[in-house]
Amino acid sequence: MIIIGEKINGAIPSSAKAIAERDADFIRGLAIRQTDAGADYLDICAGTAPELERDTFEWLLDIVQEAVDTPLCIDSPDPEILRDILPLVKRPGIINSVSGEGSKCEIIYPLIAETEWNVVALTCDDAGIPADAERKVAIGLQLIEKAATYGITPDRIFIDPLVLSVSAVNDALINFNEAIRQIKAKYPTVHFTSGLSNISFGMPKRKLINQNFLAFASQAGMDSAIMDPTDTVMFAEILAVDALLGRDKFCRAYNKAFRQGKLG
Repeated sequence: MIIIGEKINGAIPSSAKAIAERDADFIRGLAIRQTDAGADYLDICAGTAPELERDTFEWLLDIVQEAVDTPLCIDSPDPEILRDILPLVKRPGIINSVSGEGSKCEIIYPLIAETEWNVVALTCDDAGIPADAERKVAIGLQLIEKAATYGITPDRIFIDPLVLSVSAVNDALINFNEAIRQIKAKYPTVHFTSGLSNISFGMPKRKLINQNFLAFASQAGMDSAIMDPTDTVMFAEILAVDALLGRDKFCRAYNKAFRQGKLG
């Protein structure tokens, strides 16, 4: 499982407070703790007012890149911001994100065409986020095929089929998984990711929903998660799922984590 650490995000109250107060020690600590916990990438999202986003992003990048060498997932809804800050990132990571909305692909794809950067592709367009698998698949395939025109191969793309809250859409997981299966049947090397907590919005005992979502979605083909890697319960869940799905050869990662006391 490819883990994208989610904690440095202005949408999270504690991070928003640290960003507003320019608390470098707090941000540095988040970067170090997530890296030590096993994050493969660190998501960096300023989450500020549009007029402050560029400066805030530069501040965050300076702190995080000084603290750790972990590749970054640079995250903004504004493709112009992503274009401007890309040269400030020291090593290739993931751009989050493109979609079928507006001209996002036309801005981002040329930037990464001849690089080692990967990209998250969201299955939404100018009509919004579809609930049904059919539309998710159609948008996902369009994004993969458009990327190909720029020489970007499927293995560099992380499709996010945008799971909806099960409290509002009862078959949210079913449609999410069906979209993964259909896209993966055509492009077996493409990656799939998701924010694990999205499906449980509005529900009690959210972690229980998130854990089961992880297991079912992983079986369908999800191989990445945007999550808190310091959450020991969810981290142990990932190790168990990878072992059960044959992704952990001879269960080495699971057993190593057990020996290190990381399974609770």
